[in-house]
Amino acid sequence: GRHALITVSTRGIGLATAIELTSMGASVVINGRSHESVDQAIATLSNKTPTANLTGFAADLSTAEGCQSIIDAVPDLDILVNNAGITLDNLSIRLTDESWKKVLDINLTSTFLMCKHTIKKMLKKKFGKIINITSIVGHTGNLGQSNYSASKAGIIGFSKSLAIEYARKNINVNCVSPGFITTEMTNKIDENYKETLKSKIPMDRFGDPKDVANAVIFLCSN
Repeated sequence: GRHALITVSTRGIGLATAIELTSMGASVVINGRSHESVDQAIATLSNKTPTANLTGFAADLSTAEGCQSIIDAVPDLDILVNNAGITLDNLSIRLTDESWKKVLDINLTSTFLMCKHTIKKMLKKKFGKIINITSIVGHTGNLGQSNYSASKAGIIGFSKSLAIEYARKNINVNCVSPGFITTEMTNKIDENYKETLKSKIPMDRFGDPKDVANAVIFLCSN
């Protein structure tokens, strides 16, 4: 019976989270950059859960206007999952100003804006669950990912502050920091490097989007 919005929920972790939320009876707003990707995700979800209550909204989260347009279009909201994230990797001295700004805008600034607009709705209800998807590299850093690591570390610090500000208003704010998860984004990584990463994982496997979705579901629960 809860109403949820998941940013970039047309694939990967976002789609897996949408599948789990709809299977448990939540109404879910699917977001993606294009109408085609949103429609395809809704079709996938409808096949898995025919009774699912789904709506779709395409928007560019790199802009303040795009973030605002989604929240304005959603009348009721109990759960927000901020899942938007891109990578534009390079060594720091080779990073262009544009690559730095684009990653920060989509990963960090969109999270700030979505939370800011959503909390106004949640304060009226005196209830809310916000889960921000960050990354293990926000804690550890990573070679060639100074922009991505900075954006994800920023989400962690931002979320901690937000949690303190609104805990007494019955609004919970949490992060999930996945390690290497098999998605379209990570499929682009060099195979030799992936094998090196896997050799450091005791279970000898990468994470699955559903692993992250299960953590999100727990944080959405009562």
